[in-house]
Amino acid sequence: MVNRRAVVTGASSGIGEATVRALRTRGWDVVGVARRADRLAALAAETGAQVISCDLTDADAVSELVSEIAATGPVHALVQVAGGARGTDRVEDASVDDWQWMYDANVLASQRLVAGLLPLLRKAAAVDGHADTVFVTSTAAQVAYAGGGGYNAAKAAQAMLVHALRLELNGEPIRVAEIAPGMVHTEEFTLNRLGGDAIAAEAVYSGVEAPLQASDVADVIAYALEAPGHVNLDLITMRPVAQSANHLLARGPLRVRAGE
Repeated sequence: MVNRRAVVTGASSGIGEATVRALRTRGWDVVGVARRADRLAALAAETGAQVISCDLTDADAVSELVSEIAATGPVHALVQVAGGARGTDRVEDASVDDWQWMYDANVLASQRLVAGLLPLLRKAAAVDGHADTVFVTSTAAQVAYAGGGGYNAAKAAQAMLVHALRLELNGEPIRVAEIAPGMVHTEEFTLNRLGGDAIAAEAVYSGVEAPLQASDVADVIAYALEAPGHVNLDLITMRPVAQSANHLLARGPLRVRAGE
């Protein structure tokens, strides 16, 4: 029996790194993909994952990535975590460069990887009964908020890509799952969004009891991949208990209301 093999993007930090660790713990072969070769090398040394450095916004680099993956083994799952946000400006004040990067990183990168790896997923499904694609979008794809226009737009576009892909693959044994997290406290997401302002980034999570961690999302991804092959988890929206909606966040200890 050949172990199932997953390609996980965004593997150098946050949810992507946690997903590599979670799948390796469960016995998967994993190819971790990200830009930063030094962090990937450390992850490979710790987990035994194969790693490949690649800028997913570069079409030629993605073509080389697909060729390298194809030459080294089958692909049973694509887990698209890479992406991110830049800026919190109002629409009228936004940086077009930031918006372009968000669209490239969240949407076009996803399309390139699907186009490149779908033939390998089909081969794996023909042998093993099914294959998987999992996309980490965001609750930002579902509800807009002031200062989030660029990220809202990019993640909503990525979510529509996922929905269309599921329809297009109807009749094939290839599952298409979307995981949409709310507040996740990772080392880099908000820091990068706020231009490296560590104080402002940490203030986002201040007083929030138990925001989601990257490992929480990774566990859900692993479950989606390991559910029975006939079960597709179309959309999982996950938030910390302290966040009832994008705009409704409790700061301070969670506590039961006193009875009247």
